[in-house]
Amino acid sequence: MARFALTPADRDRVTAAVAAAERGTDGEIVTIVAAQSNSYHDVPLQFGVLAVLLVTALATLDARWLEIGLDPWSETDLRHVLLILLVAQAVAFLAVRYLVGWSRLRFALTPRATKRRRVRRRALQCFRIGAENRTSAKVGILLYLSTRERMAEIIADEAIHRAVPAERWGDAMAALVAEVRAGRAGDGMAAAVAAIGAILAETFPKTEHDVNELPDRVIEL
Repeated sequence: MARFALTPADRDRVTAAVAAAERGTDGEIVTIVAAQSNSYHDVPLQFGVLAVLLVTALATLDARWLEIGLDPWSETDLRHVLLILLVAQAVAFLAVRYLVGWSRLRFALTPRATKRRRVRRRALQCFRIGAENRTSAKVGILLYLSTRERMAEIIADEAIHRAVPAERWGDAMAALVAEVRAGRAGDGMAAAVAAIGAILAETFPKTEHDVNELPDRVIEL
């Protein structure tokens, strides 16, 4: 799956979009683009455990493949059956664990819901570090894009969260995701910033005492 790195022109476009959007609002927009939000190294382990359970289930349904040449009622042979099962489980676990450990396959097999949760968690971490309570009026907002997952998040500071219903950010998200899927991450970020700025200008219009408290430039992780 392609990753969409921003070009210098993209960076300039997003920075200009943030500056333009903030000219109409006291709100402060922070933009972050991450190549990927998580390594998903736990996913191969999950598939490995699933393989062990599958081997166990197959043995439960039909154990004849464990009993070839053995008397299953013999105590000695029963230990052999259990040993064969244990070896089969270990082989299945290791084979699946290392196969799914391959980066592209690991990413492809990671459930979309898992990706969505990890992207959201990373966005929240970035928001807490870079935007939360960093403005005097608590009007910071983060636009976060994870390019490999092709997922985005908008997370707002306390004052914005109270004043703007979450569903109002839908148009900004739709504009961003559509452009990202077309391979135009920079255009998508700029369009989303413009949509966010329009919403903020309605609720938190520019005042004469407003100062630029957060950087306009896009942050790349």
